[in-house]
Amino acid sequence: MREPNLFLISAPSGTGKSTLINSVLAMADQTSLPLELSISSTTREPRQGESDQDHYFFISLEEFHKLREQDFFLEYAEVHGNYYGTSFEFVRSKLESGVNLILEIDVQGFRQINDLDLSYKSIFILPPSMQALEDRIKNRGDEDATAIELRLKNAKEELTFASEYQHIIKNDSFELAAKQLYAIIAQDDAYQDKNHEELQQFLAQLLSS
Repeated sequence: MREPNLFLISAPSGTGKSTLINSVLAMADQTSLPLELSISSTTREPRQGESDQDHYFFISLEEFHKLREQDFFLEYAEVHGNYYGTSFEFVRSKLESGVNLILEIDVQGFRQINDLDLSYKSIFILPPSMQALEDRIKNRGDEDATAIELRLKNAKEELTFASEYQHIIKNDSFELAAKQLYAIIAQDDAYQDKNHEELQQFLAQLLSS
């Protein structure tokens, strides 16, 4: 059995990252691959259907800053006006217990971890187009025009860092993207980024649109 690994997965808001991760978690369960999604601490309010310690550790802004000063977090970031952070101890305990861990992370957090002496695999997920990304954000129906504009601006900025990741996946076919993501996490030796150059060209098109 291979050593458990930490997988850093990033994507602009609206790319379908969470849905892909949930699909991969289901595949892992079916194949008995020990895989879990890391639970972060956040200062934002719970959304409908979310509960403390199941989806996030919901804490106050004051508590977040106190933990940050104590070097509690492996990484932390401010996203859309809220703070998110990952506990060193949470990650360490999962890996030591033999569990592969997915860290759904934004670019700020990824770059912090990238500066640490830590073993991980990094994956960036691309939208099929900027228009599709904008449509997905608008179709959520829970954002006003200002919030949508901010998310699109942040998405464009995040895409500029995609080339820093070890793997890039284009989510234009959900089934294919899910299979590719699972193959990377399952450390399938048969999987290779055969279309790496093509993805780099597509990324350049996204950034110029």
